[in-house]
Amino acid sequence: MKEYIGSNSKYKFDRYPKSNNRSLQPWNAGNELVLEYLEENNFDEVSPLIYNDRFGFFLVNLNGQEPLMVYNYRSQLKSWTNNLKLNQLENLYFDTMSPLDVELGLNADLAIIDIPKSLELFELYLIHASSHLSNDCTVICSFMTKHFSPKMLKVAEKYFENITQSRAKKKSRLLILKSKKELSSNISDCVNEIKLKEGNSLHQYYGVFSSGGVDIATQFFIDEMLLNEEQKVLDLASGNGVIGYEISKKLPNAEFHFLDDSLLAIASSKINLKDKNARFYFEDTLDKLDDNNYDLVVSNPPFHFEHENNIEVAISLFEETKRVLKNGGSFQLVANTHLNYKTHLTKIFDEVNILADNERFVVYKCIKS
Repeated sequence: MKEYIGSNSKYKFDRYPKSNNRSLQPWNAGNELVLEYLEENNFDEVSPLIYNDRFGFFLVNLNGQEPLMVYNYRSQLKSWTNNLKLNQLENLYFDTMSPLDVELGLNADLAIIDIPKSLELFELYLIHASSHLSNDCTVICSFMTKHFSPKMLKVAEKYFENITQSRAKKKSRLLILKSKKELSSNISDCVNEIKLKEGNSLHQYYGVFSSGGVDIATQFFIDEMLLNEEQKVLDLASGNGVIGYEISKKLPNAEFHFLDDSLLAIASSKINLKDKNARFYFEDTLDKLDDNNYDLVVSNPPFHFEHENNIEVAISLFEETKRVLKNGGSFQLVANTHLNYKTHLTKIFDEVNILADNERFVVYKCIKS
């Protein structure tokens, strides 16, 4: 837990999921700079649209301004709940919406965006915000200077005429966007086509992992996994659903479940698996899944979120996976070799084998006996 002391307030924040890495904090200097800008420019009574507020830093600090919170992650929603409760604000009323919610008739004057690592996701947020903002709006975008890219400006210039940068403070800056342009794109345009090895295609929304195509690790996994006659398959941290999609071609009669922390990922997998026997879970844990339920769980598990690298979430998912597997079921996954997941997997599963490896990746098969 960490305490933030502002000019007129003091709040406590915790990360969700919790981490033992003390260098990982629940907000950054760019977020603080946004609050300073709001105070200096008399935005203290304006209700903002807020994007990419991962731990609820803006939600808590701006709790008196009726913020409208735009979410993409289930873990984000849980974090907001936790930090509101931590500050005795659990009864606070605020509206939420997803980036796929459109045509709500809003005409807001202010939006705040903590610029995500994916600049495609930043663009999706700008398109979404533009459709809900007045012509006289201001959009405040924060970032750490080490993550700056000229492409940030190019993306912003598509949707706003007036773009200025603040001075750097604590290695962070703001982009201030004004005079929005006439919107020629909508959320339905924010979709990438992903070409598969055999020539057909999948689709995914901006911001979903590996927007340029099937990533190398996933393709290595698809080529090396071992399938029998599994009847019930879980694609864990499923992204656009490509792993389950490829398995479905070999096991057409199987039942598939897809789970991901990202709403945009789940929405993408629904597009790609709409004609399959499939269920979808917008969740960050396996809490909603039954014990001893799956013949096979497959995953290319995440070890980074935004600009952070952290294997703690992946290890937690490994532990949960054993619970939902049937006896005799297998958990197959791909990982970067340097992560040395076998050390952790052997503490959880009764049997751990390496199906394939190369200099960069390793495919594991774990058995629950």
